[in-house]
Amino acid sequence: MIGFDPSYMLYVFLPTMLLSLLVQLYLKRAYSKWSQVRNGNNLTGAQVTKALFDRTPLDEIGVEVVPGDMTDHFDPRTNIVRLSQGTATRPSVASMAIAAHELGHVQQYQTGSALIKARNFLVPAVQFSPMVSYVAILAGLLLNITGLFWIGILFFSLMVFFTILTLPVEFDASRRGMILLGEAGLLTSNEDRSGAKTVLRAAALTYVAAAVTAVLQLLYYISLANRRR
Repeated sequence: MIGFDPSYMLYVFLPTMLLSLLVQLYLKRAYSKWSQVRNGNNLTGAQVTKALFDRTPLDEIGVEVVPGDMTDHFDPRTNIVRLSQGTATRPSVASMAIAAHELGHVQQYQTGSALIKARNFLVPAVQFSPMVSYVAILAGLLLNITGLFWIGILFFSLMVFFTILTLPVEFDASRRGMILLGEAGLLTSNEDRSGAKTVLRAAALTYVAAAVTAVLQLLYYISLANRRR
């Protein structure tokens, strides 16, 4: 089985586990620090969101509060920004940065970002590709049918491409968020600016780790298929 292959453990499982652990520790450290530092305007994440709608060209949409920390996201299906309770209620640098990032996603949709269009184009495919890929890969292994194994790899490649495409989308949302904060006059100090960048960089690294994991997994499947020729 794949999980007991020494090469899988050495080149995929252990590196990705280590990378994920380091990224999560970095994110936790950054968030822990900057969630305790008040932003220059003493605004909660919810107030930052309102200010950005009022002071920038963004069209205002609905905002909801959801339980937890770092559960923030923009739902394009309902056109609603959902802020975690921690982000919505704390007047911290972290809350300001996270709220701005989510509105960066809103701006991507409202301006018709090419990156968003490209990722959305793949959404229907990646909704069923995980099941198809794993079934085909497992069946190809058990039945020793190389062609079926390669079909699984093809569908897995769609997921990998989607994961990689997510990187520029997330980095662009953070870039847009920082610009929106500047336009709204909410970056009042170097501490605001550097802290916001640190939080957004740490959050973005989680997507980098996911992309690296997906690529290594794909390369392993390809090497396994080549070995079975």
